Order: sequence, then structure tokens, then C-alpha cells
Amino acid sequence: MYPFFVLILALSSYALSYADNPVNSLQTTDDQYEQGRDIYNYRCYFCHGYSGDAKTLASTYLTPPPRNFTQTKVSDLSRQKMIKVVTSGKKDTAMHGFARLLTDTEINAVVDFVRTEFIDNQRLNTRYHTIENGWPDHQRYAPAFPFATGSIPLDRPWQQLNVEQTRGKQLFLTSCITCHDRAIVNNEGEIWKKESISYPRNNYSHTVIDVVSSASIYAGHDIAPAVMQLSLEATHGKQLWQLNCAFCHAADGTGENWIGSFLDPKPRNLTDEEFMQGKSRDYLLLRIRDGLANTSMPAWKSVLSDHQIHQIISYIAEAFYPVNQQSDSHF
Repeated sequence: MYPFFVLILALSSYALSYADNPVNSLQTTDDQYEQGRDIYNYRCYFCHGYSGDAKTLASTYLTPPPRNFTQTKVSDLSRQKMIKVVTSGKKDTAMHGFARLLTDTEINAVVDFVRTEFIDNQRLNTRYHTIENGWPDHQRYAPAFPFATGSIPLDRPWQQLNVEQTRGKQLFLTSCITCHDRAIVNNEGEIWKKESISYPRNNYSHTVIDVVSSASIYAGHDIAPAVMQLSLEATHGKQLWQLNCAFCHAADGTGENWIGSFLDPKPRNLTDEEFMQGKSRDYLLLRIRDGLANTSMPAWKSVLSDHQIHQIISYIAEAFYPVNQQSDSHF
């Protein structure tokens, strides 16, 4: 599931002469050709598509989009340039280099495969929905095809769909959307925003449920503590906490929310007297700014300024546990 090209190198006496004439195609053996196909189908299809046309889910997110090999002329893209890009990547694109993953022979193989299969001949390569891949009768999903291809927007109102289209939309939403989740819509809606609420409800297999409310036991930890009057500094800190810290440490600072339960070691409980007693601003500043090795605590120095970190510390001090205002002599 990685970007770009793949092909097959012909190990013949013509290899050197080919380097002087990059537009031509090399004669390859069946084994070399299939090696290139295997590499392409494993490393490159996710962005460039099984048929090399870049009609993929990934391409809908990437700017610039992956190259469509079926619209590329052999004369416009030399073999040497392709080998260089597959080896080292292409700056300012999602195309990264494969030098650490593929040998020179494998890179040559995949490049030659792409040039022959897609650029020269525009073949289909490999169909995904086949019997071999576990799809004995893909045609039974035909009513859902218009929603997968985008010919019918997924957000078209139900009342505007006929019986067949309604069945197709239901089928798409229950069986196809896992892989085709970038369906075409008329209205993208609001931009997704991260929130710290992380508890699922009811039938989630790993969730402990409160028998009275049916809510997760983690729900309460995503509610910020009520503080009578926060200072201006702490008020700004509360906003920063909710946007950056609450996802792991919970809105109430305990680290006992849904996400926190998965982390090892667990996020610090900033309401815990045993841990917080005697902790100073400098102590917390250093840990927030530089992170903690071998934990899920990242360094925030490239995201938050020291001033913003101090605002967060002010909120911690006023909402969770008092912080020593004196500098620490040791960290």
C-alpha cells in the first residue's frame, strides 16, 4: 500500500544500449515481467491503481495526484527518470523512494512492467474483485456500483432515488464503503475536527458499560472539571488543553478516558497528589516542550510556544492540582 511505479529489467546484452535510447522497451522474460507485476500490485496499486490509471481512493486525497500512466507517453517519461523517481522519490509529492525496500533489479523490473503494461499497452493488469481474491460473484453488487464510481452522489436524498438505486445505496453503505469510503458527494459538509470525546456506546466488545446509563465508564472523564473562576491565563490554557492534551489525558486530566486506557505507559494523571506534589512550572514545561522518551508523550515545542505551554500549566494548576511556581533545581 505504497505509492508509484514498478517494472521488469531484461538482463540481456542489450541493457547498455537501452540506456542510450530510453524511449524503447526492453525485451523481458515472463518471470521478470511477473516479478514486476507482483511488486506493482503490492507496492504501487494503492495510489496508482491496478490498471495504472490512478483512479484510487488515495488519489482523491493527494495533491498533486499520483501519475496516471495510461495518459503518459513513452516519449514524455524516460526509463531512467522513472528509475530515479522510484529509487529516490519525488520532492513535494506523496511519491517516496523505494531504495530501502527494493533492490536495483526489482526497481528495474517494476519500472519496465509499468512502461509495458500501462504506458505502451494500457492493459488492465489485475482485477481486484476476482474469484481468487474472494469475490466469486462481484456482479451481485451491481446496484452499488454507481455509488462506488461516483456516478450517483452518496448524499443524494433517499427520496430522489428509485427502488434499484435505494437498494444500491443500502448495499454500498453496508458492504462497500469500508474500501470505497471516499464516495462522491454534492456537499462535503463541515471540515472534520478532532475532539477528545473517545468513549463508544453499547455493543463495543472491549468497552465496560455502566448498567444504569448504558454509557461507557470513560464518559465522565471527557467532561472538564467545573472551576468557579479561571484566570485569563488559565482560560486560554483550557482551550489549548482541550485541543491538544485532552485526547490522551482526558478532559478532567486523569488520563482515564477511552484512548488513555490503551496507552502504555498510561498518560499521567495530573490530579494525582502523589505524582503532582512538589512539581514546578519548569518541570512541566520541560516535559511538555520536549516530550518523554519511550512513551506516547510527544514533544510540543514545534506546535506550541513556551507562552502557550505556560497557559496550559496555569490551567493544570487551577483545574487539576496546584503547581509549584518556583523553578526546579533538577528535572
